Amino acid sequence: MHPDIYKRPLLWCLAALIILLLCFYSPAPSKRDVFHSLGLKTVTLTGRVESFAVAKKKSNNVKLKVFTVNGQPADGYVYARLAHFDPQWKDTLQITGRLQTPYGIDLLGNFDWRRYLAYQGIFTEIKSDDVRVLHRAAWPYRAVRALRADILAEFNTAFPPELAAIAGGVLLGERGEISSALYTAFQDSGAIHLLVASGGNVGFVTLVTVAFCGLFGLGRKKTLLTALAVAGLYTLAAGADAPLVRAYFMAACACVGYFLGRNSGVFQGLLVSCFLILCFHPASVFETGFQMSFLATLAIIICLNNYALPGRWPNWVRFFAQIFLATLSTQLALLPIFTNVFYKVSVTGLLSNMILVPWASVLMAMSFAYYVLAKLHMGILLYEPTRWCLAGFKTLVEFFAAFRWSSLPAAAWSAGAVTAFYVGLFWLLHLPQKAFARKLLVLCAAVAAGALLIQAVFFAHGKVYLLNEWNKSAALVQMPGGDIFVVGTEVEPHKMAAALAKAGALRATDILAFTGEGTSPAWKELSRRERVLRPFADGLWPGDEITLGHTRVRVEWGRHRTRAGRLWTNAGYSGTEQDDVSYCFMQGRTKVCIGAQARFAQTEGKIILQQRNRTVRLKI
Repeated sequence: MHPDIYKRPLLWCLAALIILLLCFYSPAPSKRDVFHSLGLKTVTLTGRVESFAVAKKKSNNVKLKVFTVNGQPADGYVYARLAHFDPQWKDTLQITGRLQTPYGIDLLGNFDWRRYLAYQGIFTEIKSDDVRVLHRAAWPYRAVRALRADILAEFNTAFPPELAAIAGGVLLGERGEISSALYTAFQDSGAIHLLVASGGNVGFVTLVTVAFCGLFGLGRKKTLLTALAVAGLYTLAAGADAPLVRAYFMAACACVGYFLGRNSGVFQGLLVSCFLILCFHPASVFETGFQMSFLATLAIIICLNNYALPGRWPNWVRFFAQIFLATLSTQLALLPIFTNVFYKVSVTGLLSNMILVPWASVLMAMSFAYYVLAKLHMGILLYEPTRWCLAGFKTLVEFFAAFRWSSLPAAAWSAGAVTAFYVGLFWLLHLPQKAFARKLLVLCAAVAAGALLIQAVFFAHGKVYLLNEWNKSAALVQMPGGDIFVVGTEVEPHKMAAALAKAGALRATDILAFTGEGTSPAWKELSRRERVLRPFADGLWPGDEITLGHTRVRVEWGRHRTRAGRLWTNAGYSGTEQDDVSYCFMQGRTKVCIGAQARFAQTEGKIILQQRNRTVRLKI
């Protein structure tokens, strides 16, 4: 890839837009958003179904584009949970029910449903069993959704549940009912992306269509138009979510460039599609899916253009070598994001994807071919080969996930570390261009070192996280020297593990519990010393001071705060669970005290209270 490509104005405009959005944009409802009708007891709204229904135990859930609320024009989206009703894509519905704020708990490191919906422009939910169809979708949409439903129904009828889920996931991104064990195996093997309809699927469909048209000798322009039409149909049938739309935009931009006689290339198509998506949906910049698909595509484009393979190599060697390069570049590009979201790293992903990625492409073709033959009452011709391929695919996923080190736990990366990593990766991807790489070396080294230095100097201060989940409280105390402590054991161990990972540590220096709870192996695994220190039971009494790591910890009688703001101390030992203590953590001039039951933190005369279902962050 010629270095001049980085001089394109659109690239710098896109970079500036991303930086501005990350720094200054926060998703919020518009003036006419349905969110502003939350105060009404009951509403009747009309809207268009914008997603395929997700079946749950008590409802079918969809994303709805709102047109009116109680007969008045409105805007925005609502997440609808509809009982006893099967909503169909692109139908216009009338729903009577009560609006509500989406359920969400801001627990450090854990999934927050409310924030997830906000990044999609959804700030309101509605539950209802009073639904009727106002207008059916136009016939092209009805045809697409009928095709999708028929394909999934055929898979569910023909194959066992997990194999049907794999077939639906690989072909249409609809994995259906899949066991938690198999889902974890897909994660650990690094193949979870294959269960989601992605830009690679759109590219595969486009290439297959081009090859098919070539058999009939169609002209290049007719072939491209046909390929775009088929890829568009597939994009709609697979749900038309962000990665698919982005990939289709890229293909369309490349074709427009071809018709205009300009060799814009896939790189320019990526820039144009991302720029348009961010202009119309700015919150996409915060979505993990958008970030991962954009970076993966960018890394593959740069890597395969710069690391050209010798033409004398056999075609089959070049094929697997290109898969290796694409997989390696993708794994490296997604490493920080994957780690900061899932707190694990797939070690076998590089090897597994070399086999599973081409296998998934074969499965796409075979599963669709089986569906076509089944409609012609000739499915028996491909049934056994398709079932064997699905079973073999599942077995390989479980095989790669079964290795002891298939995936390793990892703590979240700091902003400085992420910046330094991507700067180094950018230089590495351009290493074959020796002259350009030499020019970049000093600049990249300076930027990476500067990012790490800024992180160390300006962001190495201590932090306190007051955690609360439905009045179950705990606290994370991270001292400037790196010691990190868990205070309290009311929050579940696996959720506390995620909070620790998000704070940048896999284990705490120690866990200080208020009662005898939390002494289970799951809690001990979170401590570097594999122990939970309990007041009274472990000989820790008010007035005692112990040294843990580089931090001095003083135990005090439990300090509480009344609603009026008055502090009082629960002194005296009765031998019951009503006895509690507080802890003060000291390191140099830094001192912070955690109130009894981790209800508040006190530092330099300031008292910071916990908040229900929120994570309160405090610098010390």
